[in-house]
Amino acid sequence: MTATTRRSFIAATGGALALPFLARRARAAEAIDIQIGSSHPTTNIWVYAMQNALQPEVDRILAEKGGNYTINWHENYGGTLYKFSDTRAAVRDGIVDIGMVGTLWEASAMPLQNITYYTPFANNDPLTVIEIFDELTATLPDLKDSWTAQNMLHLSSLITDSYDIYANFPINSVADVANRRLSAPGTSANWLAGTGATPVDGALTTYYTDIQTGVSEGTLSFASGIQPTRTYEVAPMLARVGFGSMYFGGIAANLDFMARLPPEVADAIVEAGRLTSAAHGAYVTKRSTQAITEMQAAGLEIIEFDVAKKAEWAAKLPNIVEPWLSANGEAAKTVLHAYFDALAARGITPARDWTKGV
Repeated sequence: MTATTRRSFIAATGGALALPFLARRARAAEAIDIQIGSSHPTTNIWVYAMQNALQPEVDRILAEKGGNYTINWHENYGGTLYKFSDTRAAVRDGIVDIGMVGTLWEASAMPLQNITYYTPFANNDPLTVIEIFDELTATLPDLKDSWTAQNMLHLSSLITDSYDIYANFPINSVADVANRRLSAPGTSANWLAGTGATPVDGALTTYYTDIQTGVSEGTLSFASGIQPTRTYEVAPMLARVGFGSMYFGGIAANLDFMARLPPEVADAIVEAGRLTSAAHGAYVTKRSTQAITEMQAAGLEIIEFDVAKKAEWAAKLPNIVEPWLSANGEAAKTVLHAYFDALAARGITPARDWTKGV
């Protein structure tokens, strides 16, 4: 073989050997940058769902679809970009691409999502609330459109475990809260109407100090929120009143951001959102049970309300859903009936039928 022939052979062979490598390079995954954030830290039950369910699920789904895309997650948790009062605006305006949206704090812009806070004593199971609101948000135009009107796509429902009362005095019936001061922020203050109790504004971050200093004597709240704040140290008596698990809001994506994504990535995010709902419900159920166990070990005394006592409290309340219905018209009636129909379809009988007469 002449030198010229040898060089030609080596060049040809080297080119052939390089083809698989070049093909692999051509198929290298495209990296997509996503800004994700919240007003709360990752220890919070809602943000935990984002970091420990949504993000890993998106990564897994994309890998299983062939690894054409990877995500560069840019995390902005713990209020680094915005506070709790700005969650809707942050996602709507694209400050983040995906974020936690607390519709509880958006009574004017997104009132329909607050239905559970106007219908206490309906249901204690977080998994059921998530299932229902994932379903209703996908099928009820009034609910779905209220997200798109804010330039957002609802990905996953966020909830609380059941609200009860943590106090520094025993509560054995609704009569025991008369002339007492209880921290009950926002809409939850309605759950004290007609009971003789005085609601005091506050938040998870203020309950401990408020009760310790006498501003209030207890609070309406949920185990997974109370345990990390150690509020049970100053409010060592838990009355399991059963106001219920509440729909708090959702994980949402900016619609403009979603429109710019490759379809494969957008579909993965939507699919991950559905999976995150189930994971979030399971985690909240587990975490609330653990929280009660841990607080009991630290001295928390639990007073259980039976069905009759819950019904007594529910009956004592005025028609607290009526002002919400009046303010939001036919859409609110549609959501109310759809919610209670969904409960009935699952064999759940609320302590009070808030649809009566509507």
